[in-house]
Amino acid sequence: MASTISSFLDVTAPPAQTQPAPKNAAEAAKQFEALLIAQMLRTAHESSSGSLDDEQDSSADTMFDVAGQQFAQVLANNGGLGIAKMVMHGLQQK
Repeated sequence: MASTISSFLDVTAPPAQTQPAPKNAAEAAKQFEALLIAQMLRTAHESSSGSLDDEQDSSADTMFDVAGQQFAQVLANNGGLGIAKMVMHGLQQK
């Protein structure tokens, strides 16, 4: 029973980093774009990774996830894929 619980705990996702509440629509759009980029990176990593050793794979996945979130935030803050700009353009037309 204990091994079942510990194996379940190893599989759970790492806690999400808390983002401060956006001060305006532009910040919210950038945070949204960062979430999309991070999810794309996570999906690409999951589809390409093979499992060699569960313990090492779990810690590597956690580190990749943290690095991916940081990369996505930096990318979104510097223009990213242009999604935040399109969202803001759509909001300004209303």
